[in-house]
Amino acid sequence: MIRTMMKWVAVTALTLAVAPAFAGVAVIVSAKSDAAKMSKDQVADLYLGKSTAFPGGGSAKLFDQPESSAVREQFYQKLADKSASQVKAVWSRLIFSGKALPPKEASSDAEVKKAVASGNTAVGYIDASAVDATVKVVLTLP
Repeated sequence: MIRTMMKWVAVTALTLAVAPAFAGVAVIVSAKSDAAKMSKDQVADLYLGKSTAFPGGGSAKLFDQPESSAVREQFYQKLADKSASQVKAVWSRLIFSGKALPPKEASSDAEVKKAVASGNTAVGYIDASAVDATVKVVLTLP
């Protein structure tokens, strides 16, 4: 019995050590942007193609993580309770109907940060642990 419990504890500890640790997902804009905060609904409307309005005016320019990214899957699950593949299907319909263009796909947190930092109406999301002074967090999805 004790031996079984020790094995269980060891397996659990190993699993937790190997599992990726996320600090949450930060929705970001340029540090120079006038936008202070965005609601979860505002961000969901942007990333589901229902709106293009950037807080404070203009059209938002959206940046997405790579399809294979764990942060992308986490973002869409926490934002809209949808998988990344379900969101891709939403965008496919919007593109086919000519109603909208999808977010530009970046290759990493660093690339999203760089793109967002250089645009006044740019919006992106990264792992919260990657936030630095070049960007401003407008929403955190724990």
